[in-house]
Amino acid sequence: MAPYTDLTMLRYAITSRALYPGSEQEKQTALLAEAARWIADGIDFIQLREKDLPAATLANLARNLLEMTALAVSPTRLLVNSRPDIALASGAHGVHLTASPDELAPCQIRDLFLSARATKPLITLSCHNLVEVHRAHPHQVDAILFAPVFEKPLADGEDLPGQGLDQLRAACLAAAPIPVFALGGVTAENTPECLKAGAAGVAGIRLFHRVPHKES
Repeated sequence: MAPYTDLTMLRYAITSRALYPGSEQEKQTALLAEAARWIADGIDFIQLREKDLPAATLANLARNLLEMTALAVSPTRLLVNSRPDIALASGAHGVHLTASPDELAPCQIRDLFLSARATKPLITLSCHNLVEVHRAHPHQVDAILFAPVFEKPLADGEDLPGQGLDQLRAACLAAAPIPVFALGGVTAENTPECLKAGAAGVAGIRLFHRVPHKES
């Protein structure tokens, strides 16, 4: 595995307009403003995770993000959560898949892009245990998001226990050479521990959004 450091690590921001106050339009505007900061900073990946939005609205949001990326001449890559159709329609760089059995397989998504004569998509995948990591390996995805590494708060006020750095280390070894992002309870303070465990980088929602929060 590559010896990732603070200077070489990858950054993966996951969107959540629900963090912002106001009307739906105000939430989307705030999210785009936040994303503009990420893009200007050269963040590696943005995962558009607004799962409750209508398809047309989601596609428009994706196009806005892609336009911002192009104007900034940024290396940022946009992935759409669980919606290869939206990724294709908007011209996004790829798709993020959850661990749900209802998701299309990575090979099916690649076939969709190939049949549409689109560029080969980037595909990232969520894994929550070593079994899922081993299952993902033959699919040759571009990256795995392993979560939760640390304890994180849930919406109901309870805390979801983290799997810990030893499990992250095992996931990185099992996934190699596929890069693994640490997700869940990751903060600026514990990021070096994630990199030392073998993570290629860090992913998060609240980690990257500039709103008052408890890190998650």
